[in-house]
Amino acid sequence: MDKDGTANEDVIDILTTDHRQMLELLGEIEQTSDPGQRRDLTDTVIAEVMRHAVAEEMHVYPAMEEHLPNGREEVEHDKQEHDEIVQVMKRLEDADAAEPRFMELVEELQSQLRHHVDDEETDQFPKLREHIPADRLIELGEKVETAKKLAPTRPHPSAPHSELFHKTIGPGVGMVDRLLDKLTGRTTG
Repeated sequence: MDKDGTANEDVIDILTTDHRQMLELLGEIEQTSDPGQRRDLTDTVIAEVMRHAVAEEMHVYPAMEEHLPNGREEVEHDKQEHDEIVQVMKRLEDADAAEPRFMELVEELQSQLRHHVDDEETDQFPKLREHIPADRLIELGEKVETAKKLAPTRPHPSAPHSELFHKTIGPGVGMVDRLLDKLTGRTTG
């Protein structure tokens, strides 16, 4: 990272910042009792989680499979966790923010995200730094940032969460999401 902290962030710096932002948003949801604000914050966190997960699946997972011992098994574990997180987010999208069930789902999402973040930051990220050259980690960071801009912002019920989907159809779905958001005045971050 440059001394000003803005350039040459590697993929681990970027993903760790994402983790902090997602968990902070979930904390804000817990601190407000206004259903409208809860809904807006939840929509934002869902969008951020989707962008993060898609970018990981597109770029980080192939690097893990290639460079880490047992990389394929680690990727399968992470994909399973992503699928579980997406299922909770789908239920959150349909939940009424004024109902107690909504906050139960927020807590479930927070618990799953904390577990996933802990796995990545304590186990996988150090392995990535150990096994992948620094310039490659910076290049992966740039790819992840680009992918996050194109990724879908909401979990789609029929969308497979596979690398092939995200590299072909996924970016188009993200553009549709953003167009719908713009038309409906909804912001997703």
